[in-house]
Amino acid sequence: MRTKKAASSFEVLEKMSREERRKYLDERLKWLVAYAYEKAPATRARFDKAGIKPSAVSGIKDLENLPLLRKDELVDLYKNNPPLGGLVTVPIGDLERVYVSPGPIYDPHHQSEGFWQRLVSLVKSLGFGKGDVVINTWSYHLVPAGHMVDEAMRRAGITVIPMGVGNTELQVQVMHQLKVTGFFGTTGFFMNIINKAEEMGFDVRKDFNLKLACIGGEMGGGQIRKLVEEKYGIATRDAYGTADVGFMAYECSERNGMHIAEEVIVEIISYETGKPVGPGEVGEVVVTPIDEIYPLIRFATGDLAGWIEEPCPCGRSALRITRLLGRVGDAVRTRGMFIHPRQLEPAMVKFPQVAQYQAVVTRPGHRDELTLKVELKGEEGVDKEKLAQELNKVVSDAVRIKVDRVEFVAKGVIPELHKLIVDERVY
Repeated sequence: MRTKKAASSFEVLEKMSREERRKYLDERLKWLVAYAYEKAPATRARFDKAGIKPSAVSGIKDLENLPLLRKDELVDLYKNNPPLGGLVTVPIGDLERVYVSPGPIYDPHHQSEGFWQRLVSLVKSLGFGKGDVVINTWSYHLVPAGHMVDEAMRRAGITVIPMGVGNTELQVQVMHQLKVTGFFGTTGFFMNIINKAEEMGFDVRKDFNLKLACIGGEMGGGQIRKLVEEKYGIATRDAYGTADVGFMAYECSERNGMHIAEEVIVEIISYETGKPVGPGEVGEVVVTPIDEIYPLIRFATGDLAGWIEEPCPCGRSALRITRLLGRVGDAVRTRGMFIHPRQLEPAMVKFPQVAQYQAVVTRPGHRDELTLKVELKGEEGVDKEKLAQELNKVVSDAVRIKVDRVEFVAKGVIPELHKLIVDERVY
């Protein structure tokens, strides 16, 4: 049931001066650090290990003195401190949902009103509003993206069709019959639906009511977005988030970088030195959301971006970052999900006949493709067709992304010392 809310304080925050914004966020950060130190045992342990007291944090300028929290550390925390890793400030019985990310990591469903005000403000800033009918194709299974987008849009007065991924022909029928005006999902899957519509004999411009598509989650989508806008007349936007933090940045109508969302503190730091980078330089995105349920302080995303310092003509004063420029470390973002070696290793250990393996991500068209290259210890007595099917199922389940093909290769094709996941996409 939708409830009519008073104008959000976020509308005021959007237009405050940068100096006022800095002071506001300094105060919010001071409160968050003290609160997380008291309520989240893992946060307290991080601070104590670093010899830092909450009182030492007077504002954003002090953040670089605090330790980073990386994804691998989340995996270890959840493993060693069940059920919620000492990171969540309420008991598991007080949560509405718990999501499961690879690791496994158990992300809590966000319940603070400030979190949802942030997301409502974000979907409105993207260009969606009351009267829109939007297909949400983010997954509703295990991961938070589908439910997160769904609830934010419903709170904003938008009608949501919870389609999730797959069933492209049905997606086309629903889009046509319900006169859908908006789309939320990955760039590649959106193009799959558009291509299916054309295969079914539809003229996308004439037969559909699509006006706006928020498509992202994949690198190299710029050319596809240009095609969508010029050929089909559909405006596009992008938003940036992670399963742990939620959406933290968004494009406005100017489409020149992504505004940092309200109640979120973002740093961009040098991966080598850990120091902040200046405008025009590329660094790792580190985020601290103001969230009393899941206060991840200095969460290092592994994503690369840069600052845009110039004011935006839209009038919002929040700093902007560039669209994502890549990843640090070994994880590779594929079809909106990150694949990490830690996911592959426990899956592949089930196949003793495999000597070497490597996951390869390519993009021959409008969709990321995932190939699993496999070198066998010996081929005698091996039913390759059956083994390929088993490998495909086990690895697809482990990484939460469908493997497109399993390719058996000769000895030496995969080097002795090699990355388990390689990105061979060319944009």
